[in-house]
Amino acid sequence: MSDERLTATPAGISLGPLETIADGAARNFVLQMRAGRFHGFVVRCGDSVHGYVDRCPHMGLPLAQTLDAYLTPDGKRIACSWHGAIFDMGDGQCLGGPCIGQRLTPWPVTVRNGAIVTA
Repeated sequence: MSDERLTATPAGISLGPLETIADGAARNFVLQMRAGRFHGFVVRCGDSVHGYVDRCPHMGLPLAQTLDAYLTPDGKRIACSWHGAIFDMGDGQCLGGPCIGQRLTPWPVTVRNGAIVTA
């Protein structure tokens, strides 16, 4: 096994029931694979989910300094707790802060039969 930090996962990995993430909240996932470790997070919006690699395009740091604290206080945007960048939940576009115009790296996830699954 490698300690390399991965930026993608294979399709078909079950991450658990949709209910493990409250509606309007986000959750961190760390997956250990043969090629290395993947760090990502999933944001739930009703019955749909959006996944992103847990890495800010500004400095390459994980976005949350506190476990699962990926969203702004109003729960409407993704926030980097290090330097204040704000991102759209639906497409990962930076809307403000030091990396304006850049995007979070998408992590394809979907809901299948009530479970969050990598796509």
